[in-house]
Amino acid sequence: PKQKKTRKFAAVKRMLNPKDQRLKVVQERKAKKKKQRTHEGQLVKEVKKTPSELFFKYNSSLGPPYHILVDTNFINFAIQNKLDVFTSFMDCLLAKCVPIITDCVMAELEKLGPKYRVALRIAKDPRFERLPCQHKGTYADDCLVNRVNQHRCYIVATCDKDLKRRIRKIPGVPIMYISQRRFSIERFPDVNNAPST
Repeated sequence: PKQKKTRKFAAVKRMLNPKDQRLKVVQERKAKKKKQRTHEGQLVKEVKKTPSELFFKYNSSLGPPYHILVDTNFINFAIQNKLDVFTSFMDCLLAKCVPIITDCVMAELEKLGPKYRVALRIAKDPRFERLPCQHKGTYADDCLVNRVNQHRCYIVATCDKDLKRRIRKIPGVPIMYISQRRFSIERFPDVNNAPST
């Protein structure tokens, strides 16, 4: 049986002394950041430059052969739906496609263990182009978002809702996903096969 937790009455939060050394370090950091933001006493506002390949939200750098960044779960869902990745890409986009897999996605597939060995074997196919990663850690979502932010020449293939939500915030990047046992694409103007939703 679980032990009942006794409630502590009149428990007082311990407060830091305002002259504490730890608080000084934090205040110094904040002051340094403020100094960096100002140039000759004036506040510097950073405006992100829009990529030159974007015409409003239309991405002119996307064209055949299409480069598709593949996420971990996309391969797994393709196997579950018994879809051949390469032919389904071609059927969806009606053009030549170059599926690309990053080191992070490969590391994630290897971590998943023997249950996903079929997905790993597909990912190791020589038709998949490999992209090396220079950053620390193997979190694939951050890696894909950063790559897409740097170069808007990719289509991202994923079934992950959180990653889709993050990529929708980046203009000009189409998202490929699996629905009704076929590959579909959103935010891509040239494809007739894509659903209207």
